[in-house]
Amino acid sequence: MSNFRRPKHLTTRRMQETRPNPPKEQAKAQRPAREIRWNCPAAAKCGGCQLTRLSYAEQLQWKQQRVAELLDGICEVRPILGMDDPFHYRNKVHAVLAVDKAGKPISGVYAMGTHRVVPVRHCLIEDCRADRIIQTIVAMLPAYKLRIYNEYTHRGFLRHILIRTGHVTGQIMVVLVATSLEFPGKKAFVQELIQRHPEITTVVLNCNQRETSMVLGTKEITLYGEGYMEDELCGKRFRISPQSFYQVNAKQCEVLYRTAIDVAHLTGAETLLDAYCGTGTIGLCASGGCKQLIGVELNADAIRDAKENARRNGVENARFLCDDAGRFMQKLAKEGNAPDVVMMDPPRAGSDQKFLQSLLMLKPKRVVYVSCNPETLARDLRVLVDGGYRAEWATPVDMFPGTEHVETVVLLSHKKADSYIH
Repeated sequence: MSNFRRPKHLTTRRMQETRPNPPKEQAKAQRPAREIRWNCPAAAKCGGCQLTRLSYAEQLQWKQQRVAELLDGICEVRPILGMDDPFHYRNKVHAVLAVDKAGKPISGVYAMGTHRVVPVRHCLIEDCRADRIIQTIVAMLPAYKLRIYNEYTHRGFLRHILIRTGHVTGQIMVVLVATSLEFPGKKAFVQELIQRHPEITTVVLNCNQRETSMVLGTKEITLYGEGYMEDELCGKRFRISPQSFYQVNAKQCEVLYRTAIDVAHLTGAETLLDAYCGTGTIGLCASGGCKQLIGVELNADAIRDAKENARRNGVENARFLCDDAGRFMQKLAKEGNAPDVVMMDPPRAGSDQKFLQSLLMLKPKRVVYVSCNPETLARDLRVLVDGGYRAEWATPVDMFPGTEHVETVVLLSHKKADSYIH
């Protein structure tokens, strides 16, 4: 839960007076799905969704005001981009397992602040296909004598079930996280599961023997299909393995990426630096609009995926480097080799001073800051504004309905560069 102070009112008079008129899409905000009161029986115990007491329209107002208050005095905050239908958007579903008092297997989520499992059969934000598959697997366990892992005694077999679904492709990956890569009846178990759910495209058995809260282990075998799935974002196709990072709300991720790419105002002549690039998704989606794309990421596995994603999409103007973003920026600053546009998508902790100071030395014409934490965003923007940048505007994007989390896209232009966007 964020430590942000909740506003007494969802919208302030000042916001109503200064907020620009929304586009036509936003004028349709008051749709039935946005007025529905969230009725989740597990909300009080789960803690995963903090705003279910509000209608979706009220949630959007709450997030709009949160960003507006934090960025007050820094830049204009444009209307938040929400979803027409805010339910069942999560394409990654993680079920924890336990047994009830009668010894019957159950699946659900951890109660807030504990490792006690709250049974959840149908979650308002999870893909319904994933929920149905999880319930089938749980119901099959007794017949195959597969015991649920006990994290206190460290005995048992099945620890977690992870489902990933493709928003565009419709592909479904099932990951069974267990204490061993072998179990009796493995082939029959998978055959029955596929028979019940032919929509499944691959099944992976992941081995996690560590006494830890980490979900996935390092070893895995493919029981059915290719061992990975594919999905599309902004017309680009991405390979997703059990370990891969991929946005959990693909539909709204496209809104986020298109917003960031639009404000970058690429003409085809720029060198674009994608800092904290991860698996390269946003940079590759923008690659058609720039002359050269450079992606930087510290995680070696993510860089490997980024290179593969570039190859699969035939993107030839991109190169991805495994390096600390701040250290790489320092190298560029020493070489005097400045990119034209920097797109940065740091973790929740925000960027670090090393990166920000190097950015100020390089003086790229435009910076597009994609933030998942408006508090650290406000902190970093003040550094950039004090260092010679003008924050033109911010656009919040609701990637996680029902929760307090909000993404924000901010365009900055250098005051001395001929790059002001009117």
